[in-house]
Amino acid sequence: MKDKKKIRILIAKPGLDGHDRGAKVVSLALRDAGMEVLYSGLHQSVDQIIAAAVQEAVDVIGLSIMTGAHLPICARLMKDLEEKKLSDIFVVIGGVIPKNDIPKLEEIGVKGIFPGGTRFEFIIDSIRALF
Repeated sequence: MKDKKKIRILIAKPGLDGHDRGAKVVSLALRDAGMEVLYSGLHQSVDQIIAAAVQEAVDVIGLSIMTGAHLPICARLMKDLEEKKLSDIFVVIGGVIPKNDIPKLEEIGVKGIFPGGTRFEFIIDSIRALF
């Protein structure tokens, strides 16, 4: 990582999800691993997340979703990123993700899927492997 630029990641809480402890803990782990982490705060729309990602010139958008709305939110985000020609921003997701939904998320282009309980080292290594 010494010769590479610092990875900039936006951790975002889309929709009505009000549970952000996990997002904050993962943010700290990513920061401690040398990444530059920005946190969106709660109740962000897909449009707000994309605007923040562009404004902050992030390399990765990390979604934290606990509500079960991960498939429609990710589908919309991936579609909008493609339409805005921002497909170079990687998307990863963590939270309550049923195993059956993982292939669907991979199919629409989500690059990292981290269900609850995923080890920090795995999340960090997976994000670094994107670059």
